Amino acid sequence: MPTGTPPTPPRTDTTRAQPARVYDWLLGGKDNYPVDEAVGRRLPPQAKDAARQNRAFMHRATAWLADQGVDQFLDIGTGIPTEPNLHQIAQRVVPAARIVYVDNDPIVLRHAEALLVSSPEGTTEYVQADVRDPGGILRRARDVLDFSRPVALSLIALLHFLPDDQDPQGIVRELVDALPPGSALVLSHAASDLHSDLARQVAEEYARAGIRLGFRTRDEVARFFDGLDLVDPGLVTAPEWFRTEPAPAEEDSGIHAGVARVPSGGTA
Repeated sequence: MPTGTPPTPPRTDTTRAQPARVYDWLLGGKDNYPVDEAVGRRLPPQAKDAARQNRAFMHRATAWLADQGVDQFLDIGTGIPTEPNLHQIAQRVVPAARIVYVDNDPIVLRHAEALLVSSPEGTTEYVQADVRDPGGILRRARDVLDFSRPVALSLIALLHFLPDDQDPQGIVRELVDALPPGSALVLSHAASDLHSDLARQVAEEYARAGIRLGFRTRDEVARFFDGLDLVDPGLVTAPEWFRTEPAPAEEDSGIHAGVARVPSGGTA
């Protein structure tokens, strides 16, 4: 059940593209505006593949973690609801799972009620907050999640919207340091080293819309997992990450993805 009622959404700015709405368009959603569609249409066709691959990776990772007994999820950078949402995946396996969704885009708040439709046994909550305030997110998440037990932290296609001058490494470190042993970090990130020409084109088109990107190499993405135990198959492309059969179809990808557990001794 939901633990609260979302606050009244602020007015949505339809004059500027927003990452969540562009992502919604790439996934074939309808909760976007012409300004967002214009950005999406200027992107290379592979951008739609990347959005789909990101979503499928999240589904597989969430289902596997729930099957491993993880029943608490903190999803930051949630985006506009697209079924099945994370809580639906987790609660299919663990009906009592508790999920906290976090996003800073007002349009996501407008759709938060869809994220709060939990199983009767479980709980979902929506927090409007910015990943650049990890301390504030953790304080509010603790109202719903028990940080003395494992929590899965989900950062799907989020960190490449944080250039290096916004200290993404420090943000992830603060979030991960709050997780108890047995917790997990689920992360996907656009690559700068897999298809560099396409990555440059995507970054330029987002920049035209006033959205800064910070695509990264595999080694740079691997730093987000420092001190954690990467789960097999390690840090791979999004379609290559799976733990149970059937395996995803083999396809090209410009997305690095991985899942890691917090070791029993905590993070280094």
